[in-house]
Amino acid sequence: MYVCLMIIAKYNDFLEWEEIVGNNTHNIMMICYQRCLVKLISMLIIFLVAIIAGSYPFLKRLGSERGREFPIGESLAAGVFLGAGLLHMLGDSAQEFNQLGYHYPIPFLLAGIMFLFLLWLEHLGREMQEHKGAGHPGFAVLAFVMLSIHSFLAGAALGLSATWSVFIVIFLAILAHKWAASFALAVQITKTTMSNKVGMLMFLVFALMTPFGILVGSVINQGTQHMPLLEPIFSALAAGTFLYLGTLHGLSNAIMVQKCCNLRNFSFVIVGFAVMAVVAVWS
Repeated sequence: MYVCLMIIAKYNDFLEWEEIVGNNTHNIMMICYQRCLVKLISMLIIFLVAIIAGSYPFLKRLGSERGREFPIGESLAAGVFLGAGLLHMLGDSAQEFNQLGYHYPIPFLLAGIMFLFLLWLEHLGREMQEHKGAGHPGFAVLAFVMLSIHSFLAGAALGLSATWSVFIVIFLAILAHKWAASFALAVQITKTTMSNKVGMLMFLVFALMTPFGILVGSVINQGTQHMPLLEPIFSALAAGTFLYLGTLHGLSNAIMVQKCCNLRNFSFVIVGFAVMAVVAVWS
C-alpha cells in the first residue's frame, strides 16, 4: 500500500507544489489531480481494511475478541499518534490561533476537552458492560459512537496533513489502528441481540467515517480563507483524539497500561514517536 501511494505521488510533495509550478496552470492542475488521487486511494484502502477486518465476526458471529491483537503494530501506532498529536496537530493549531490573534491556549483546551470526552465515553461503556453485560445493544451503540468519533477526527487529521511525509506516516498509523478497531466493533455488535441488518448498517457507517473525515479535512484545508478558525479547531480536536489513542484508549487494555512493562513492545512506542519527531524536521 505504501509503495502504491509513493508511485502516485513520488514526483511532488503535495504541500510544496506552489514552489515547483509557479504560474503554470497545467502543472497546477496536474498536481491537484495527483493530490486528489492520493487521498481517494487512501480513503478506499482504509474503507476496505475496515470492511475486511469486520467481515469475519459477522460471518462467524464470534463471541470473543481473540485474534485481533497485533501488539507491535498497535505499539508503533500509539507512538505515531502521540507524536502526531503533540508535535504536529497541536503545535500547528497553536501557531494558527496565535497568528489569528488568539493568545488564550484554545487548542490545548479543545484537545483536553476531546481527550476527557473520549475517556468519559469509554468509562461509560465499561459501566454499562459491568451492569448490563456485553450483550446489551446499548453497549454496542456506545462503542459505535466512540469509535466513529475516533475515526472521523483521525480522518480529518489525515485530510489536514500539511506534507506528504506527515500524511503517509499518519495514514499507516490509522491503518494499524483501524483494523483492530473494526474487528473489535464487529465483535461487540455480534455479541448483542441486535439484528444482523441493523448491526451491518451500523458497521458500514463506522467504516465510512474515516474516509468522510479525510474528505472534510481536505475541504477545510482548501477553503479556510473565509473560515480561518476551522482548520486550527479541527487540528486541536484531532490532536486530543490522537493523544487519547496513544495513551488510554482501551483503559486497562491500553498499550500504555497493559504493555508498558513489556520493553519490547514499549520500544516500538518510542520508535513511532521518534519517527514523528524526525518527520517534524521537514514539515
